[in-house]
Parts: sequence; C-alpha cells; structure tokens
Amino acid sequence: MKVLKPILYSTVAVALASCSTAGSIAKKEVPQGPNVAIDIPAKKAELTDKEGKNWQHYDLATDTIPGMSTYKAQEFLKGKKGVEVIVGVVDSGTDLKHEDLKDVAWVNEDEIPGNGIDDDKNGYVDDINGWNFLGDSYKELLEYQRIMQNPSIADAETAAEVKEFYNKELEKAKKGIAKVEQNAGLYSKMLESVIEADKKFTKHFGKSDYSSQDVLGIKDNAELESSVAVAKQIFGFGIGSLSEAKSELEGAVSYFTGKLESDKAMISGDLLKKNYRKVVGDNPEDINDSPGYGNGNSGHSTKDESHGTHVSGIIGATRGNGKGMDGVASNVKIMAVRSVPDGDEYDKDVALGIRYAVDNGAKVINTSFGKGYSPHKNWVYDAIKYAAEKDVLIVNAAGNSSENIDVDKTFPNDAPDQVNEVSDNFITIGAMSSNYNEKLPASFTNYGKINVDVFGPGVAVYSTTPDSEYGKKSGTSMASPAVAGVAALVRSYYPELSASQVKRILMNSGTKIDFKVIKPGTKDELVPFSDLSVSGRVVNAYNALKMADRLVNGK
Repeated sequence: MKVLKPILYSTVAVALASCSTAGSIAKKEVPQGPNVAIDIPAKKAELTDKEGKNWQHYDLATDTIPGMSTYKAQEFLKGKKGVEVIVGVVDSGTDLKHEDLKDVAWVNEDEIPGNGIDDDKNGYVDDINGWNFLGDSYKELLEYQRIMQNPSIADAETAAEVKEFYNKELEKAKKGIAKVEQNAGLYSKMLESVIEADKKFTKHFGKSDYSSQDVLGIKDNAELESSVAVAKQIFGFGIGSLSEAKSELEGAVSYFTGKLESDKAMISGDLLKKNYRKVVGDNPEDINDSPGYGNGNSGHSTKDESHGTHVSGIIGATRGNGKGMDGVASNVKIMAVRSVPDGDEYDKDVALGIRYAVDNGAKVINTSFGKGYSPHKNWVYDAIKYAAEKDVLIVNAAGNSSENIDVDKTFPNDAPDQVNEVSDNFITIGAMSSNYNEKLPASFTNYGKINVDVFGPGVAVYSTTPDSEYGKKSGTSMASPAVAGVAALVRSYYPELSASQVKRILMNSGTKIDFKVIKPGTKDELVPFSDLSVSGRVVNAYNALKMADRLVNGK
C-alpha cells in the first residue's frame, strides 16, 4: 500500500534511535527483493495426502509446490535461539485445550484463575488465556442488518445505501429460498452418506486413517459397493479423503441451514426484531460503556465455532509432536481474543480486542474477518494506530468476495480513503492455491494493487478444529495466519526489527510471480499476477528470515 509517513511513525522511530545496536537496526531501510521469478513447470500430479495436508510448508524450487518454504526456514534456524512471541488471535473462540494447541496457549501468569478478581489490574477479571468480548453470545446479525434496525448508528449516506442494499437482498432471499432449502437438504444427505461410508471403511480396514488408494483397491465387495461409489464421487471432486469431505460438508451444511433460517426470518420480517447482543449486557454503540464486559472464557461455544481454532493452528500448532499438523511458527504463544461472532463483528469488539492483545504483550495480531460496513471504523483505526505506537504488527485477511478492494471497501482496513495508510504496521493478505499456474490465486480472494500487500496459502489448508480434531478450510482467513506465523518467526529470531520493517520484509522477500493468472471472480480472464497486490509476490518464510538476518547481522 502507498504510505504517507505519519507523525506517529516518525516519533516512534526517533524514540527507538539511540547508540544501541537495536536502535540503529530499527532505522535501517528494508531492501527490495529480487525481481527474478522461479521458472519451473507446474506440478501435474495431484498432491499426495501428506502433501495436501502440508502444502503451505513446501518449497517451490525443491518440491514444485508453491508453499512458503517453512521446512527450509526451520533448517535455516537450526542452532539459532529465538525469543517467545505472543500472537493475538482476534477471532471466534479458540480451543486452547486442543491436543496441538495446549502447549502453545498463552497464560496470563499475573492472574489467579477463578477467583473473580482482576489480579493484574488490567481491567479484565480472570483473563487466563485471553478475553471473550462476546460473553455468552455467538449468533449475530450482519452489519447492514443492524444498520437497518437502527439507521442512526450510521451516517445518512450509508443508511440510504444500506436500505437499498437490504431491499435487494430481501428480493434475492425471496427468489432463492427454494434453492437454499434444496442445497441444505442435498448437503445433509451427502454428509450422511459420507459418514456411513467412513464407518464401513474404518471397520473393513481396521483403522480410521485408510487412504484413497485403499478404498479404490476394493474389488467385488457387494457390502461396500455403495460406499465405494460415494468415495469415488468425493475423490472426483478433488477431495483426498472422506475425513476431509466430512469437514467440508459439515461446513456446507452449517452454512446452508444457517442461511435458510436467516432468509426465512428476513422474509417474515422477524430478522430485524432480533437482538442477539442483549445477553452481553453492554451498549455496542458506545466504546466506553461497560468496561471489562464479556468474560474470560475465550474458547469455543459450540463445535461449529471452529474458525479461531483453525486459524490458531495454522500460526503455531506445536511442531514436531507427531500429532495432527505443524504450525508455521515455533517459539509462539497463542492469545485467544474472542471478538468475532457467527455474523458480523462489532467495531467495538474489534477495537477493544486489538487493544487488549497489545496491552497484554502481543507482538503480532491476526485479524481473519471482514465486513462491508463499519459504522464506528474510527474506533478501529485508532486501535491500529495504538498498536503501531506499541510496535505491534497486524496481519489482516483481504476477504473472500473476489472483489478489487481498491474499489470496493471492506473492513477492517488501514486506509480510510483506500490510498493513504493511517500507519505502517498493518499488512493485508490475499489467498493463493497450491497450483503454480494460472490458477495460483484463489478464485474467491479479494485483490488490489493498492490495498492487498502480498499473498499467502489459503486453499484447502489443514489445521486444528475444536475437540482435538482437524480439517481443511479455505479463505483469506487461512492465508492471513500463515503469514502471521512467518511474521512471528521473524520477530522471534530478529526481535530488533520493528513492526514496519517486518511488514516490508514479508512483502519484499516473497517469491516473485511473473506470469498471468485467472482474475478472481472471472471464468478465464487473464491478468498479470503483479496486478493483484502491491508486491506481486507470495510470502516465503525462508527468504524472509534470510532478509531479516542480513538486515540485523549484515550477512
């Protein structure tokens, strides 16, 4: 993004500058990365199960898989010592009791669990692993629906725009309700078939981790004939296993059943009568109302509340423990900040969530969420600037609407006019796939030559889900924590570098992509990959660490 160097940044830079080595390093300019692209043919074979579950960690030159070279980065770090980095995950609830997250859970050592006292005097009672700004709520309206309920929370222009948008959505709901109901039923039946087939295969093979090759090798077995047919259909969709299919289908069922309920309520008029926020007990339109609202239960409220857990695993699931999967970063602690409901997040919860993470030691914050309207966006801009004052990097998902966000606004962002940033500690991430060809960018990802900084792995990413389970999800929500993990690695091993420097390293050191790709949201329109972001690159952990090392050690 274009940056107008703010007074705040200059002040911080001067404060950091001293005779010390750290001060000197903090003033160094991050070098530009090489403009040489890796010219190799696209991998033609389908990814194996192992590759599919770890593709974000592979190296393009060595493995022909366009991952972030995490394995190579870990080799580079052998023998080096890093410091612990706290990563704030502002998201839905996070299951920090998960087998792959319990060892990387941030613990507030200054708070005594369960005594009902704010021992550390930070304004939050019993905040052991983070804070829950949603209290006992989870379901929520979208922001435009809340504005329709109470137009006074937005300016007149926005309120008028929302009214027009709402009426269009209402007509869409009326026309599409039958299709939504059909899809809800269809995916429910598919899920039932996959669950039944999985049970039969588990019994047949005597293990639950059977492979697709095992299934395809079944011949002349009448009892399993229908289950094999189900499996072949699933494999034909490009899904590598029935366990993966269950995860995908559970998400689809949840989406369509939720949409069906919401559309019916919208058509009947009941939707705008709902007040999901009431149980929280605060006024979400007043940032100063009810200080310390919410509670210390920063975990998931239901198994379907899996987003924050998945994001957290991508960042820092325990590496090398032989369980599930490996996160990108080592030396991290995950701070769970529950601010994102099943619906649109409130600006108040986002702003205070960022401030909570900053005040309690986070050096990297991940924000994998977004919406089209933000009545109190200045609260969030102020929180971003506050994070900049404290030298905290915010890694943000670009969004999943296949839109050019240089034109179409999405929130949160760091540029009120979509050009000039409020600070230089906020990096926005687009999503890419494992295809090193014209299909490299995810079909759903937002993009922007000004407002998307760099791309990261965001398609079919395997990670942790609640109750010590695992699954694949796609979205810029997955690309952002992958990059946040790299940021945490850099900040762990090169803590002398500022948030702004780390942002520039992530952008400048990425793998240069020098070919045309299918423009997100189109069927086959080809554009240069460099048109989709500021850097024209995809994040590379090895390159980032090498650049950081040169900046700090001069090597």
